[in-house]
Amino acid sequence: MGKDEGAKARKGGIRLDTGGATDTAGGLNPIVGVAREDLVGAVSAMLRETAGRPVKTFKHMSAFGGDVVKILQNKSELAPGAKDKRFADAAWSTNPLYKGAMQYYLAVQKGMAGWIDDVDFDELEKARATFVTGMIMDSLAPTNSLIGNPSAMKKAFETGGGSLLKGLSNAYEDMTKNDGIVSQVDKRPFKVGGNLANSPGAVVHRTEMYELIQYQPVTDQVRDYPLLVIPPQINKAYVNDLSPDKSMVRWLTAQGIQVFIVSWRNPSKEHAAWGLGDYVDSLIEASDIVRKITKAEKINVSGACSGGITTATLLSKLASMGDSRVNAISMMVCVLDPDPADSEVGALVSKHGIELARQRSAKKGILEGSSLSRTFAWLRPNDLIWNYVINNYLHGEDPPPFDVLYWNNDSTNLTAGLHSDYLGVYETQPFRNPGEVELAGHKVDLSAVKQDVFVVAGVTDHITPWKACYRLTQLIGSPKVDFVLSQSGHIQALLNPPGNPKSKYFHSKARPPADLEEWLGKEAEEHAGSWWPFWTEWLNERAGELKPAPKALGSKKYPPQEAAPGLYAFG
Repeated sequence: MGKDEGAKARKGGIRLDTGGATDTAGGLNPIVGVAREDLVGAVSAMLRETAGRPVKTFKHMSAFGGDVVKILQNKSELAPGAKDKRFADAAWSTNPLYKGAMQYYLAVQKGMAGWIDDVDFDELEKARATFVTGMIMDSLAPTNSLIGNPSAMKKAFETGGGSLLKGLSNAYEDMTKNDGIVSQVDKRPFKVGGNLANSPGAVVHRTEMYELIQYQPVTDQVRDYPLLVIPPQINKAYVNDLSPDKSMVRWLTAQGIQVFIVSWRNPSKEHAAWGLGDYVDSLIEASDIVRKITKAEKINVSGACSGGITTATLLSKLASMGDSRVNAISMMVCVLDPDPADSEVGALVSKHGIELARQRSAKKGILEGSSLSRTFAWLRPNDLIWNYVINNYLHGEDPPPFDVLYWNNDSTNLTAGLHSDYLGVYETQPFRNPGEVELAGHKVDLSAVKQDVFVVAGVTDHITPWKACYRLTQLIGSPKVDFVLSQSGHIQALLNPPGNPKSKYFHSKARPPADLEEWLGKEAEEHAGSWWPFWTEWLNERAGELKPAPKALGSKKYPPQEAAPGLYAFG
């Protein structure tokens, strides 16, 4: 949603809660990153405008001065937004010093935003200036310091300084054991293969690049066509089988779907040469094995996030080979043609920045998972950095235990080859330009893919904005496309089991039109509850006939090995 639309957009009688600017300011893939030189360039542009447009600068300085006078006279009406939880403590409204400090900060924030809107920046410069000043203002919030945070001061007094000592201990732990990144989750309550990723299953094939995991059917009969789940290479595959109440694997097997998942190896520098073509070839091999084990002529596939890029490339290559092994496709929270216009942050991506990112990973052989985590956090600093600085360091509290964040912090590396290929997708837009760009050993042409497609996006997704995900419906040549917009964010859009009374999604009966606003304004209908039941009904209609469930996993040629989630989940 545009900034002028506010936090909510109306679609007839439907309101899409976008969750505010915090959730929609992203959209820059952490794989691309931001070059320091581009940030410096944004600052230089602001300094140039300040010096070159003194009249405008003076106008905004005068307006800021007027706000300061009102603050000193206790006549200011500046107040934080309803969703800004930083100033929730009563002291911010009752203590004159804290109230004045808060209003002074808000006046600076207001003045900076007004100045950027008024100066003669082009759209690229304005987006970069907005991002840079936002990061600066977030870091300068009084709540980020001990003396400027009344709740932290109270906690220190109540604990006799104990909270400060615990905060220093937490900071030391992060510096020495968490690569200098502030901890977002208490990892102690979780164990992969224990209370996480514990659905019955086994590895039925392993290569240097991946493990193929088959999950145990739980129904007497199963559908003929199995589902092969293709996860992102930048995260562990067990997100599909997180905790029992959030497990997509458990839900699918309970609906009679045969589930196989590819678990990618966490690569190191000796795997630097692995590129997108190698990953696609591995998927062709894995799909062959799935068909041999299940004796199925066809399979269905599901790809999410960056795994969706791999899935789309696979589908295009199979189409170029005349190979019809895939019967139906699910694409989840996936952007195939990234565009800087998708978000303010996306405008920070430059050719120079892309080339620097490619050079850095080529030098190391990998793009480190910790680097991805750090970049991701700085896309939403209030939520993913300063919030935890206050909780962990100033309050001396442990971060909360949360299974999704545990998985999110279980980061993996990207090979330099795959990283370069993903950057190439951003540069050359192969999916937007059918038949023009060679990738994975063929000319990419998604318009040649004719299978039925199910697309899922999240309203508050800050990584793959839903409007960008929507474009996938126009890139693919399938005559039958279902687009589902889930009222949730990136991961919550996927881990959306039935039972949440707040869940809802939007879907249209007809194929989504090219005009997104037409879909939103005329076609989409609101449905209460999770989209999982609708998806599994869609899958079952495209998964062949029912047949007796196999009594054992694997086959004679592909016998079961280690129990799920396999060995690569721990690497």
